[in-house]
Amino acid sequence: MRVRRIVDLTHVVSPDIQVYPGDPAPTFTPHATLGADGFELTRIDMGSQTGTHVDAPRHVRRGGAAIDAVAPEVFVGRGVVLDVRAGAGPGALVGPDLWGECALGPGDIALVLTGWSQYFGTDHYFEHPALSVGACRWLLDRGVRAIGIDAPSVDPTGGELLAAHHVLAEAGAIICENLRNLEEVDFADPLVSLLPIPFAGADGAPVRAVAMDVEN
Repeated sequence: MRVRRIVDLTHVVSPDIQVYPGDPAPTFTPHATLGADGFELTRIDMGSQTGTHVDAPRHVRRGGAAIDAVAPEVFVGRGVVLDVRAGAGPGALVGPDLWGECALGPGDIALVLTGWSQYFGTDHYFEHPALSVGACRWLLDRGVRAIGIDAPSVDPTGGELLAAHHVLAEAGAIICENLRNLEEVDFADPLVSLLPIPFAGADGAPVRAVAMDVEN
């Protein structure tokens, strides 16, 4: 097996990264330095939902699985890009009619391409399209248990219902938000990895999300 190409789907985390309204901004603090200690070590403080990250069911569901309790297999699988750019305007609720029939099944990772990552870092980013409950159920009915989107949330920013989050969490599905470069995944059957840091008991964690073009 050989990896011919890797598309990085991850936003770089820095103290200046855009965060969801109300979330803590990251801070990077030198803990040890080459001059004083002979090595460098940085203390990093940030929220579990910073940058490109995954939500565990515990994020919205009492008793839902924490991020460290979700099997690694859920985060790795064949990616299927669902391009909804033609019909996903500001604030739109995306339904399955926007991507039509496609071959999705258990173990696949659905990657919803809205095109909104181009606005990352601006106020317009939070006027993003989101997933309808119908879209979530359509994916769940096909056995999909990992869903990613190139927007800050699968629900409208500022909304209190978090309907998409709840439907997915009830099914034990994980959500990956703040993806980027989905339009560059232009090869068949990409191998996608959304593996998070397994923080004990946490509601989510940052990821280094990638899509790989693999030659068997």
